[in-house]
Amino acid sequence: MKFPKIILLLSLALFLVIGIAASVKKWASAPPKSVLTEKKTLTVSAPIVQESGELPSVDRIQELFSTGDKKLPIVETIAYESAVPWLKGRPAWIGDYASYYATSRHFIARSLNGKPDYFTQRVSPRKLFNVFRKDKNFQFYLLVDLSQCKMAFYYIDLDANERVLLKTYRVGVGKKTAAGCLTPTGRYQLGDKIAVYGPGIMGLFHENQVEMIRVFGTRWLPFGKELGKTSEPKKGFGIHGAPWEFNQKENRWIEMRHTVGAYDSDGCIRMAFEDIEEIFSIVITKPTVVDIVRNFKEARLPGVEVVLPHR
Repeated sequence: MKFPKIILLLSLALFLVIGIAASVKKWASAPPKSVLTEKKTLTVSAPIVQESGELPSVDRIQELFSTGDKKLPIVETIAYESAVPWLKGRPAWIGDYASYYATSRHFIARSLNGKPDYFTQRVSPRKLFNVFRKDKNFQFYLLVDLSQCKMAFYYIDLDANERVLLKTYRVGVGKKTAAGCLTPTGRYQLGDKIAVYGPGIMGLFHENQVEMIRVFGTRWLPFGKELGKTSEPKKGFGIHGAPWEFNQKENRWIEMRHTVGAYDSDGCIRMAFEDIEEIFSIVITKPTVVDIVRNFKEARLPGVEVVLPHR
Protein backbone atom coordinates (compact mmCIF):
# COMPACT_ATOMS: atom_id res chain seq x y z
CA MET A 1 0.00 0.00 0.00
CA LYS A 2 1.34 3.38 -0.89
CA PHE A 3 2.27 5.78 1.90
CA PRO A 4 -0.34 8.51 1.01
CA LYS A 5 -3.13 5.90 1.15
CA ILE A 6 -1.99 4.74 4.58
CA ILE A 7 -2.05 8.35 5.80
CA LEU A 8 -5.57 8.83 4.35
CA LEU A 9 -6.93 5.64 5.97
CA LEU A 10 -5.40 6.51 9.34
CA SER A 11 -6.95 10.00 9.17
CA LEU A 12 -10.39 8.59 8.40
CA ALA A 13 -10.11 6.09 11.27
CA LEU A 14 -9.08 8.87 13.65
CA PHE A 15 -12.08 11.04 12.68
CA LEU A 16 -14.38 8.03 13.10
CA VAL A 17 -13.09 7.36 16.63
CA ILE A 18 -13.49 11.04 17.57
CA GLY A 19 -17.07 11.05 16.23
CA ILE A 20 -18.02 7.92 18.18
CA ALA A 21 -16.46 9.33 21.37
CA ALA A 22 -18.38 12.58 21.00
CA SER A 23 -21.66 10.73 20.47
CA VAL A 24 -21.07 8.56 23.55
CA LYS A 25 -20.26 11.64 25.65
CA LYS A 26 -23.41 13.44 24.46
CA TRP A 27 -25.59 10.38 25.21
CA ALA A 28 -24.04 9.96 28.68
CA SER A 29 -24.58 13.62 29.63
CA ALA A 30 -28.28 13.66 28.64
CA PRO A 31 -30.88 12.57 31.19
CA PRO A 32 -32.82 9.44 30.33
CA LYS A 33 -36.14 9.90 28.55
CA SER A 34 -38.14 8.83 31.61
CA VAL A 35 -36.59 11.66 33.67
CA LEU A 36 -37.46 14.23 31.00
CA THR A 37 -41.03 12.97 30.89
CA GLU A 38 -41.40 13.13 34.67
CA LYS A 39 -39.94 16.64 34.84
CA LYS A 40 -42.35 17.84 32.14
CA THR A 41 -45.33 16.42 34.04
CA LEU A 42 -44.38 18.24 37.23
CA THR A 43 -43.18 21.62 36.01
CA VAL A 44 -44.23 22.23 32.42
CA SER A 45 -45.54 25.71 31.66
CA ALA A 46 -48.95 25.01 30.15
CA PRO A 47 -50.78 27.21 27.66
CA ILE A 48 -54.03 28.83 28.81
CA VAL A 49 -55.98 27.29 25.94
CA GLN A 50 -56.37 23.90 24.34
CA GLU A 51 -55.74 23.18 20.68
CA SER A 52 -59.49 23.49 20.13
CA GLY A 53 -59.19 27.22 20.83
CA GLU A 54 -61.27 27.10 24.01
CA LEU A 55 -60.42 27.57 27.62
CA PRO A 56 -59.55 24.13 29.03
CA SER A 57 -62.20 22.31 31.04
CA VAL A 58 -60.67 21.82 34.50
CA ASP A 59 -62.10 21.18 37.97
CA ARG A 60 -59.68 20.80 40.89
CA ILE A 61 -61.89 22.52 43.47
CA GLN A 62 -62.33 19.41 45.60
CA GLU A 63 -58.54 19.45 46.20
CA LEU A 64 -59.08 22.64 48.21
CA PHE A 65 -61.66 21.06 50.52
CA SER A 66 -60.53 17.43 50.80
CA THR A 67 -58.90 16.42 54.10
CA GLY A 68 -57.38 13.34 52.48
CA ASP A 69 -54.10 13.02 50.62
CA LYS A 70 -55.33 14.80 47.48
CA LYS A 71 -55.05 18.48 48.31
CA LEU A 72 -53.51 21.55 46.69
CA PRO A 73 -50.37 23.11 48.24
CA ILE A 74 -52.15 26.32 49.33
CA VAL A 75 -54.27 24.47 51.92
CA GLU A 76 -53.52 22.39 54.99
CA THR A 77 -55.62 20.06 57.11
CA ILE A 78 -55.90 20.80 60.81
CA ALA A 79 -57.74 19.15 63.70
CA TYR A 80 -60.13 21.26 65.74
CA GLU A 81 -59.14 22.01 69.34
CA SER A 82 -60.90 24.51 71.57
CA ALA A 83 -57.62 25.45 73.28
CA VAL A 84 -55.14 27.00 70.85
CA PRO A 85 -51.89 28.92 71.48
CA TRP A 86 -52.95 31.89 69.34
CA LEU A 87 -56.07 32.66 71.41
CA LYS A 88 -55.97 33.29 75.14
CA GLY A 89 -58.73 33.51 77.70
CA ARG A 90 -61.53 31.56 75.99
CA PRO A 91 -62.23 28.58 73.74
CA ALA A 92 -61.68 28.98 70.01
CA TRP A 93 -64.73 28.69 67.75
CA ILE A 94 -64.89 28.14 64.00
CA GLY A 95 -65.06 31.93 63.49
CA ASP A 96 -61.75 32.27 65.34
CA TYR A 97 -60.10 29.69 63.09
CA ALA A 98 -61.54 31.49 60.06
CA SER A 99 -60.06 34.79 61.21
CA TYR A 100 -56.66 33.38 62.18
CA TYR A 101 -56.15 31.46 58.91
CA ALA A 102 -57.80 34.06 56.64
CA THR A 103 -60.23 31.36 55.48
CA SER A 104 -63.97 31.96 55.30
CA ARG A 105 -66.38 30.10 57.55
CA HIS A 106 -68.17 29.05 54.36
CA PHE A 107 -64.94 27.38 53.20
CA ILE A 108 -64.39 25.64 56.54
CA ALA A 109 -68.01 24.47 56.63
CA ARG A 110 -67.75 22.78 53.23
CA SER A 111 -64.52 21.06 54.27
CA LEU A 112 -66.05 19.99 57.59
CA ASN A 113 -69.16 18.59 55.97
CA GLY A 114 -67.45 16.92 53.03
CA LYS A 115 -70.06 18.37 50.65
CA PRO A 116 -71.28 21.79 49.38
CA ASP A 117 -72.89 22.76 52.72
CA TYR A 118 -71.59 26.23 53.50
CA PHE A 119 -73.49 26.93 56.73
CA THR A 120 -73.48 23.87 59.02
CA GLN A 121 -70.53 24.23 61.39
CA ARG A 122 -70.93 21.37 63.86
CA VAL A 123 -67.49 20.53 65.16
CA SER A 124 -66.00 18.27 67.83
CA PRO A 125 -62.45 17.79 69.18
CA ARG A 126 -60.02 16.43 66.56
CA LYS A 127 -62.53 16.96 63.74
CA LEU A 128 -60.55 17.62 60.53
CA PHE A 129 -61.01 20.52 58.13
CA ASN A 130 -58.94 22.55 55.67
CA VAL A 131 -57.71 26.13 55.91
CA PHE A 132 -55.44 28.27 53.77
CA ARG A 133 -51.78 27.96 54.68
CA LYS A 134 -50.38 30.98 56.47
CA ASP A 135 -46.92 30.46 54.95
CA LYS A 136 -48.15 30.69 51.36
CA ASN A 137 -48.22 34.09 49.62
CA PHE A 138 -50.91 33.82 46.96
CA GLN A 139 -53.95 35.50 45.44
CA PHE A 140 -56.83 34.47 43.19
CA TYR A 141 -57.31 35.50 39.57
CA LEU A 142 -60.50 35.28 37.50
CA LEU A 143 -60.20 35.47 33.70
CA VAL A 144 -63.53 36.15 31.99
CA ASP A 145 -63.73 35.42 28.25
CA LEU A 146 -66.72 37.33 26.85
CA SER A 147 -66.58 35.53 23.50
CA GLN A 148 -67.16 32.15 25.14
CA CYS A 149 -69.14 33.16 28.25
CA LYS A 150 -66.57 31.33 30.36
CA MET A 151 -64.46 32.17 33.38
CA ALA A 152 -61.14 30.56 34.32
CA PHE A 153 -60.33 30.51 38.04
CA TYR A 154 -56.63 30.55 38.99
CA TYR A 155 -54.54 30.95 42.07
CA ILE A 156 -51.25 32.83 41.70
CA ASP A 157 -48.27 31.78 43.84
CA LEU A 158 -46.63 35.18 44.24
CA ASP A 159 -43.33 33.84 45.59
CA ALA A 160 -42.85 31.22 42.86
CA ASN A 161 -44.40 33.44 40.14
CA GLU A 162 -46.63 30.54 39.10
CA ARG A 163 -50.33 30.22 38.34
CA VAL A 164 -52.51 27.13 38.66
CA LEU A 165 -55.86 26.68 36.94
CA LEU A 166 -58.45 25.49 39.48
CA LYS A 167 -61.66 25.42 37.46
CA THR A 168 -63.43 26.71 34.38
CA TYR A 169 -67.00 27.99 34.84
CA ARG A 170 -69.78 28.86 32.42
CA VAL A 171 -71.00 32.41 33.10
CA GLY A 172 -73.60 34.87 31.91
CA VAL A 173 -72.50 38.33 30.76
CA GLY A 174 -73.98 41.62 29.57
CA LYS A 175 -76.48 42.03 26.77
CA LYS A 176 -74.99 42.40 23.31
CA THR A 177 -74.34 45.86 21.88
CA ALA A 178 -72.80 47.26 18.70
CA ALA A 179 -69.46 47.45 20.56
CA GLY A 180 -69.68 43.93 21.98
CA CYS A 181 -71.67 43.60 25.20
CA LEU A 182 -72.56 45.58 28.33
CA THR A 183 -69.92 43.87 30.46
CA PRO A 184 -66.84 46.12 30.73
CA THR A 185 -63.33 44.95 29.87
CA GLY A 186 -60.16 45.41 31.91
CA ARG A 187 -58.88 44.42 35.33
CA TYR A 188 -60.72 45.01 38.59
CA GLN A 189 -60.04 44.13 42.20
CA LEU A 190 -62.91 42.38 43.96
CA GLY A 191 -64.34 44.54 46.74
CA ASP A 192 -65.22 43.65 50.32
CA LYS A 193 -68.90 44.71 50.35
CA ILE A 194 -70.02 41.13 49.75
CA ALA A 195 -73.53 39.89 50.46
CA VAL A 196 -75.49 36.69 51.02
CA TYR A 197 -79.14 36.86 49.88
CA GLY A 198 -82.24 34.79 50.32
CA PRO A 199 -86.01 35.11 50.00
CA GLY A 200 -87.32 38.08 51.96
CA ILE A 201 -84.06 40.03 52.01
CA MET A 202 -84.85 43.41 50.50
CA GLY A 203 -82.63 46.01 48.86
CA LEU A 204 -82.62 49.00 46.55
CA PHE A 205 -82.24 48.18 42.84
CA HIS A 206 -82.87 50.79 40.14
CA GLU A 207 -84.43 52.99 42.86
CA ASN A 208 -86.98 50.31 43.75
CA GLN A 209 -87.20 48.04 46.78
CA VAL A 210 -86.98 44.45 45.59
CA GLU A 211 -86.15 41.04 47.00
CA MET A 212 -82.47 40.81 46.19
CA ILE A 213 -82.58 37.13 45.26
CA ARG A 214 -84.66 38.20 42.23
CA VAL A 215 -81.69 40.23 40.97
CA PHE A 216 -78.43 38.81 42.35
CA GLY A 217 -79.29 35.23 43.28
CA THR A 218 -77.78 34.07 46.57
CA ARG A 219 -74.36 35.77 46.49
CA TRP A 220 -72.88 39.14 45.52
CA LEU A 221 -69.17 39.90 44.89
CA PRO A 222 -68.70 43.55 43.88
CA PHE A 223 -65.86 45.07 41.89
CA GLY A 224 -63.77 47.11 44.33
CA LYS A 225 -61.53 49.28 42.15
CA GLU A 226 -60.06 49.51 38.66
CA LEU A 227 -56.58 48.14 38.13
CA GLY A 228 -55.16 50.13 35.24
CA LYS A 229 -57.14 50.87 32.10
CA THR A 230 -60.74 49.64 32.00
CA SER A 231 -63.57 50.32 29.56
CA GLU A 232 -65.90 51.35 32.41
CA PRO A 233 -65.46 52.42 36.04
CA LYS A 234 -66.32 49.82 38.67
CA LYS A 235 -69.70 51.46 39.56
CA GLY A 236 -72.35 48.77 40.14
CA PHE A 237 -70.57 45.87 38.47
CA GLY A 238 -69.84 42.58 40.15
CA ILE A 239 -70.16 38.80 40.10
CA HIS A 240 -73.38 37.27 41.39
CA GLY A 241 -75.81 34.40 41.02
CA ALA A 242 -78.51 34.01 38.40
CA PRO A 243 -81.80 35.71 39.36
CA TRP A 244 -84.59 33.69 40.98
CA GLU A 245 -88.34 34.00 40.44
CA PHE A 246 -91.18 32.76 42.62
CA ASN A 247 -93.42 30.33 40.77
CA GLN A 248 -96.94 30.81 42.12
CA LYS A 249 -98.26 27.66 40.49
CA GLU A 250 -95.56 25.44 42.01
CA ASN A 251 -95.28 27.55 45.18
CA ARG A 252 -91.49 27.61 45.08
CA TRP A 253 -88.51 29.70 44.02
CA ILE A 254 -86.93 28.79 40.68
CA GLU A 255 -83.48 29.81 39.51
CA MET A 256 -83.35 31.40 36.06
CA ARG A 257 -80.51 29.17 34.91
CA HIS A 258 -81.04 29.99 31.24
CA THR A 259 -79.38 33.37 31.90
CA VAL A 260 -76.04 31.62 32.63
CA GLY A 261 -74.02 31.12 29.47
CA ALA A 262 -75.99 33.88 27.76
CA TYR A 263 -75.71 37.62 26.98
CA ASP A 264 -78.53 38.68 29.29
CA SER A 265 -77.34 40.87 32.19
CA ASP A 266 -76.92 44.63 32.55
CA GLY A 267 -73.16 44.13 32.65
CA CYS A 268 -72.52 41.95 35.69
CA ILE A 269 -71.17 38.41 35.52
CA ARG A 270 -73.72 35.74 36.43
CA MET A 271 -73.01 32.26 37.75
CA ALA A 272 -75.18 29.24 38.49
CA PHE A 273 -76.31 28.76 42.09
CA GLU A 274 -73.79 26.03 42.98
CA ASP A 275 -70.93 27.86 41.23
CA ILE A 276 -71.38 31.26 42.86
CA GLU A 277 -71.70 29.68 46.31
CA GLU A 278 -68.54 27.66 45.66
CA ILE A 279 -66.36 30.51 44.43
CA PHE A 280 -67.74 32.91 47.07
CA SER A 281 -66.56 30.59 49.84
CA ILE A 282 -63.04 30.53 48.41
CA VAL A 283 -62.20 34.10 47.37
CA ILE A 284 -63.80 36.37 49.99
CA THR A 285 -60.81 36.29 52.35
CA LYS A 286 -58.03 36.69 49.77
CA PRO A 287 -57.02 39.38 47.25
CA THR A 288 -58.77 38.55 43.97
CA VAL A 289 -58.41 40.10 40.52
CA VAL A 290 -61.09 39.92 37.81
CA ASP A 291 -59.63 40.24 34.29
CA ILE A 292 -62.32 40.64 31.61
CA VAL A 293 -61.31 40.27 27.96
CA ARG A 294 -63.21 40.04 24.69
CA ASN A 295 -61.25 36.90 23.83
CA PHE A 296 -58.73 34.86 25.80
CA LYS A 297 -56.08 35.63 23.16
CA GLU A 298 -55.97 39.18 24.55
CA ALA A 299 -55.18 37.95 28.07
CA ARG A 300 -51.82 38.71 29.68
CA LEU A 301 -51.88 36.69 32.87
CA PRO A 302 -49.33 36.96 35.68
CA GLY A 303 -46.89 34.16 36.38
CA VAL A 304 -46.01 31.00 34.51
CA GLU A 305 -48.80 28.45 34.25
CA VAL A 306 -47.99 25.08 35.79
CA VAL A 307 -49.92 21.84 35.96
CA LEU A 308 -49.58 20.35 39.41
CA PRO A 309 -49.68 16.56 39.70
CA HIS A 310 -52.87 15.02 41.08
CA ARG A 311 -51.64 13.57 44.34
